[in-house]
Amino acid sequence: MAQETLLTAQAAGVLTLTLNRPKALNALTPELLEALLRALKEAAESPGVRCVVLAGAGRAFCAGFDAAALEKRRRDASWTLGAELRRSFHPVLLRIRSMEKPVVASVNGPAAGCGASLALACDLKVVSEDAGFVCSWGRAGLLLPGLSGPVARQLGFSRALEHAWTGKPLGSREALAIGLVNVVVPAYRVESATFALAAKLLEAAPRSVALAKRAVNRSVGRAWEEELEYEAQLQDLLGPTKDCAEGLAAFLEKRSPVFTGE
Repeated sequence: MAQETLLTAQAAGVLTLTLNRPKALNALTPELLEALLRALKEAAESPGVRCVVLAGAGRAFCAGFDAAALEKRRRDASWTLGAELRRSFHPVLLRIRSMEKPVVASVNGPAAGCGASLALACDLKVVSEDAGFVCSWGRAGLLLPGLSGPVARQLGFSRALEHAWTGKPLGSREALAIGLVNVVVPAYRVESATFALAAKLLEAAPRSVALAKRAVNRSVGRAWEEELEYEAQLQDLLGPTKDCAEGLAAFLEKRSPVFTGE
């Protein structure tokens, strides 16, 4: 039997969704994203779910898109990265943001690329002190989905560009200092700290929680849908380039890319 790539467990009003590809550092495939979106939709509609926890199995939270799967799809002349993001990844980010129930990221280890986007899209984040975020796709010749929205506003103009351009990791303590995450604890305490926070959320009136999230979403400003769509259009410019092909090949071959600007 194929391994179940998304594990679900529910107890006392908390639904835990665990990315379950530990050997691949929970890298995202279209199938995993489809399962995650379906689980989030069901959670949003279920009266028995009052809080969702998103976690990763093994030593990482999520390493981003599965590069091998991405390279395989890229060989199809009709395929574009922008279309892929619109189809499989953006709906997950927007569902997390729009569902009027708390979504808590339990970041036990590294979150890179789209994995960082996924974790940082969650409402609250409990992070291991050993974890970090790599907010860049630059070494793949691409643009990180979700970076230009709330994350960029939190980082500020210059720091957002620094992370996007250089791939400099954003450490858990730095993320805490600028308000990007809520709790930083030793690795062995991530799970217990996550569920302690979830328990506090369950003490609040569900309707109050829902409308507070709606109000904060509205206060952010321009709709995130617009920002994600603009990013997808930029990805369609980057996807066919020789630099993108070189970046993906270098990643799979575990070497440094050589970019030419083509």
